[in-house]
Amino acid sequence: MANDIKTYDLVIIGGGPAGVIAARGAGNLHKSVALIDAHRELGGAGINTGTVPSKTLRETALALSGLKSRQLYGVDLSLRREVTIADFLGHEQHVRAGFNALISDQLHSRKADVFFGNATLTDPHTVTVQLHEDTPGQPGGELVLHGENILIATGSSPVQPALFPFGKAEIYDSDSVLKLDRIPKTLAVVGAGVIGSEYACTFAALGAESHIIDGREVLLPFLDSEVSKALVTAMEHHGVTFHWKEKVIECTPADNGVTLKLSSGATMTVDAVLVAAGRKSNTENLGLDKAGVATGERGIIPVNENYQTNVPHIYAAGDVIGFPALASTSMEQARRAIRHAFGLKATVLSPLLPNGIYTIPEVSMVGETEESLKKKGVEYVVGRASYKENARGQIIGDEDGFLKLIYSKNEMKLLGVHVLGELATEVVHIGLMAMLAELTALVFIEACFNTPTLSQLYKAATLDAMRNADPLG
Repeated sequence: MANDIKTYDLVIIGGGPAGVIAARGAGNLHKSVALIDAHRELGGAGINTGTVPSKTLRETALALSGLKSRQLYGVDLSLRREVTIADFLGHEQHVRAGFNALISDQLHSRKADVFFGNATLTDPHTVTVQLHEDTPGQPGGELVLHGENILIATGSSPVQPALFPFGKAEIYDSDSVLKLDRIPKTLAVVGAGVIGSEYACTFAALGAESHIIDGREVLLPFLDSEVSKALVTAMEHHGVTFHWKEKVIECTPADNGVTLKLSSGATMTVDAVLVAAGRKSNTENLGLDKAGVATGERGIIPVNENYQTNVPHIYAAGDVIGFPALASTSMEQARRAIRHAFGLKATVLSPLLPNGIYTIPEVSMVGETEESLKKKGVEYVVGRASYKENARGQIIGDEDGFLKLIYSKNEMKLLGVHVLGELATEVVHIGLMAMLAELTALVFIEACFNTPTLSQLYKAATLDAMRNADPLG
């Protein structure tokens, strides 16, 4: 392709959740947009290797194992045959393909130009693209783009510690685990973070003997401690074994599996190892230094409240800017970045960000924990409601789920919402909206909820909180 420079109002590097939302938003404003992605599928980790695939696999595991039905009287849908890889990955691949097609259609309808290749910044306004040679409908060669504004949204990749021989059979990270060729009988997950915990639960649901190895002794310490402990109990009940205060010091693949030596001296041999050691920003080889863009630890790009880098017309959003590195927040960051870039009013992203963890059972939270409020010296009151005392909870067979609400003691303003159980990542949003509106307990007392629904947990938990606030009232 000729090296003629093509000029755009916005050049986006990265076709994940942030990049796609930015392209759609700029297209809606009738701006000229070019989006470059290094892969051959749009959607980034959110669609292809992370959020959607891992959650789809979880739902597939629940369906194939019959786990959701195990508390239903007289119902047994547990597996009676060995699960094949086609069983496990078929639905995930179908869902992913559907999203890829949807994204392509959305960008085409907004007249965004999409290029598949490796992008490099050669100066603050110029992006050079080495186009992939074998992409259908796209010639190879080099393409030079001029962007009045540039958005970096290249996402992140799993960290691969040198201790583990990646590339060897049965050694996986959170990307390559989607390419496994069989369901392991035994699995060791190195790292008890969100990704490691989710996959350990998914494979345990399919009957794998799942082990989590972590140097800490608390699961997901950002959670309210009551919820963290309850999640550990539930995961152990479903077949996950925890090895706390342990580190892998040797990893040796062999014909009969992989042998791990732990810091305590103990060893274990498993069919497969999933290393979940965190992620790093995909900023290598982008030429950020030539554009004058500063970076920090693990390639993270610092930005201001408008998601501008230190170069004002160059923005960054998503995993490349670090915490919280969620698909949901990445999309919101991109929306605000584009509105600012094109002179529109852009509100600051709310600090109240819900966190959804797709373990089995699900966990979700927003706001304060008991521990954070104690550190701040804030007086509070807690209300709880259990799934087993809720009609919908009984219907779906969830006996262990619960909703925990934390209110300020004097004003009874909602400060924190914590849910463990089926549909926790949906249930949390009711509390999120109440917190954004700074509502008090009265809103749940006066509200009439459909029955039978899990939403009724809010009224029950609020009544419990009010009793705890004034036991004699």
